Amino acid sequence: MILCAGESLIDMVPSDGMFRPLAGGAVYNTTVALGRLGEPTAYLWPISRDAFGDVLLEPLVEAGVDTSLCPRSDRLTTLAVVTLNDGDARYSFYDEGSAGRMLSPEDLPPLPDDIEALFIGGISLVPDPCGAAIEALTAQNRERLPVMIDPNIRPFFITDADAFRARLDRLLPMTDIVKLSGDDLDWLYPDLAHDEAAKRLHEAGPKLVLQTGGASGARAYWSGETVIAPAVRTSVADTIGAGDTFNAGVLASLRRQGVLSKDGLGAITADQIRAALTLGAQAAAITVSRPGANPPWAHEMPA
Repeated sequence: MILCAGESLIDMVPSDGMFRPLAGGAVYNTTVALGRLGEPTAYLWPISRDAFGDVLLEPLVEAGVDTSLCPRSDRLTTLAVVTLNDGDARYSFYDEGSAGRMLSPEDLPPLPDDIEALFIGGISLVPDPCGAAIEALTAQNRERLPVMIDPNIRPFFITDADAFRARLDRLLPMTDIVKLSGDDLDWLYPDLAHDEAAKRLHEAGPKLVLQTGGASGARAYWSGETVIAPAVRTSVADTIGAGDTFNAGVLASLRRQGVLSKDGLGAITADQIRAALTLGAQAAAITVSRPGANPPWAHEMPA
């Protein structure tokens, strides 16, 4: 079972001059996408008892996600107000004192024995105490579990850039798979070209560094030659949840190929990496073809 640990929130998405509340959050979207793809998936994050908490739980349950590690909280749900510019999403967050924000390292439960991989990322890495909680979860389980991280960096959410860089400096070497967009690389390594930045990050410890580039496809930097997979051509409604769905496709493919383990990733081949990038691109193409973070179900994926 793949455990996803990180933020869930309500995206207030513009619709006909108003805002429509939709379940979202980077890690949450990946969780739902994994469940819809038919992968055994669990989620760890506090869920509010407010009305928005029920909105968040419904897609998880519908996708077959195990929510037994999600404590219910009397604190409110995080809100993210979305604005769209030519289909690209921008966010404003309302998060102070929210249910997820206040997750602390002391709240972490012991993980069940059937957890076989950990996925983390998103804005849950930025503030404390929840950022410290996700860092502690990673440190406690990195020796046993392969860890994938997608920082999904939102500069306008980061109030202390030095502290966040320090957290990533600690976290990234503890992970096995890192996925970054071009914007992420620009923020992390402003003086380096993307290829050079990704290779430098790979040298720091991760076995796979994945770079996504929208229509330009995805690249994987590892111990062999760079693996490149093209994007899947589609009509774009918006890009909400595209990278999150890509992450789910990669994890699903690696698990189906039997390489989502410490040993498996250590012996991975270029063909296995290419297959993972391809499934990620196929899943993301379906998500961007329809409004909002609406990842595909298994029956919607190409045969």
